[in-house]
Amino acid sequence: MTEEKGGSAQRTSLQGYWSSRMAFILAVTGSAVGLGNIWKFPYITGQNGGGAFVLVYLFCVVLVGMPVMMSEILLGRRGRRNPVATMALLGAEEGGSTHWRWIGSMGVLAGILILSYYSVIAGWSLAYIEKSLSGVFSGASSDEVSGIFNMFIGDWKMVAGAHTLFMFLTVFVVARGVERGLEQAVRFMVPALFLLLLALLGYSINTGHFGEGVSYLFTPNWHALTWGTVLIALGQAFFTLSIGMGAIMAYGAYLPEETSITGSAASVVVADTSIAILSALVIFPIVFANGLDSAEGAGLVFHTLPLAFGQMGGGVFFATIFFILLTFAAWTSAIGLMEPAVAWIVESYGRTRAQAAVIVGVLIWAIGLGSVLSFNVLADFKFLNRTIFENVDYLTSNIMLPLGGLLITFFAGWVMCRNSSSDELGGATSIYKIWRFLARWVAPIAILFVFLKAIGWLPEFSG
Repeated sequence: MTEEKGGSAQRTSLQGYWSSRMAFILAVTGSAVGLGNIWKFPYITGQNGGGAFVLVYLFCVVLVGMPVMMSEILLGRRGRRNPVATMALLGAEEGGSTHWRWIGSMGVLAGILILSYYSVIAGWSLAYIEKSLSGVFSGASSDEVSGIFNMFIGDWKMVAGAHTLFMFLTVFVVARGVERGLEQAVRFMVPALFLLLLALLGYSINTGHFGEGVSYLFTPNWHALTWGTVLIALGQAFFTLSIGMGAIMAYGAYLPEETSITGSAASVVVADTSIAILSALVIFPIVFANGLDSAEGAGLVFHTLPLAFGQMGGGVFFATIFFILLTFAAWTSAIGLMEPAVAWIVESYGRTRAQAAVIVGVLIWAIGLGSVLSFNVLADFKFLNRTIFENVDYLTSNIMLPLGGLLITFFAGWVMCRNSSSDELGGATSIYKIWRFLARWVAPIAILFVFLKAIGWLPEFSG
């Protein structure tokens, strides 16, 4: 472990430290970059007007995503504990109450619940690596590709097996600790993500439709822009950065004191956004080259793209590369989702990291079986008109994450004193003043809009 010198509140991390600023940036980028960047960003861009949506999305990333991420990192570094203990310590110091620990508790719980179904979807990506290698998509028709997918998710044993393998891989990395596990994994996987994307980009450039893809992505269609589209862009900017679930706070606890929070957060935002844009530049030319629908939706990954890969030269190779890319993206995010709960068990109950990782991993795996069965055996079992998978997704994505992000930003901007926050962000500079304004006013109001929209309390706006 690297040695920490000095430090606000004079606390020492119990889990160790990132060996460098780059290690932290790679770790947080890995946590932020996930399935949402590779498949969700392209398809919601396709559904919401292309270039106009991208511009609004970038605007939201800077004004909302950046200040919320900075808030979460500074709280993590200030507290130097797991999210629950960090919020209890800082709540007592800054707000005179340990009840703020419930923000951390909600983040830990959200991470567990999200990973329980995220692991299931990531397992699909794992399974599709094998399917791509076997050449099963070569020359397959649309009905055949759909049949392959439906047969797979209809077999609960196969889906559960893929879910189990993915959770094992995640537990293995997290159990090894900050430097030997988290840092070594992201030092390999995050650069590998970029290289795999660049390899696929090279193919897309040669499809003959790359210019069409670029035009679609960056030419604004203002007629397609509505208030609803703005809120979708805001929600995507918020969720793609993995904020509000304690992962960034946990990683911030391992950040050396001399490392700039502002510079690190900016680097992560740029890297995360770049991967989302690159993914769209990879996918749209392939879609257009094969005469497919750019607004296909979630099926873009497991139906549209396998169909496209099956019709192209070298399709087996590029399909395999794509699903390896998707699995790496999911893996790095899963590590971040699991870390807060593992750190909490280690610090609260004196367990080793390996023991804590196994305990949390088994718990997440067991909860995830509900999502596994939601696509087959329990597909007709509905509660509140949703399957188990849909209920867990709705609870976390629409309620827990925006509420967590809102409370984290409120605490950093309004409860934490100016001296404490400026100490973490390098003093009362102009950058600090901009952050403070965004964290106190712009970000909370924007997140509140997303939250109210998600739970149906915000009226529909037209053009």
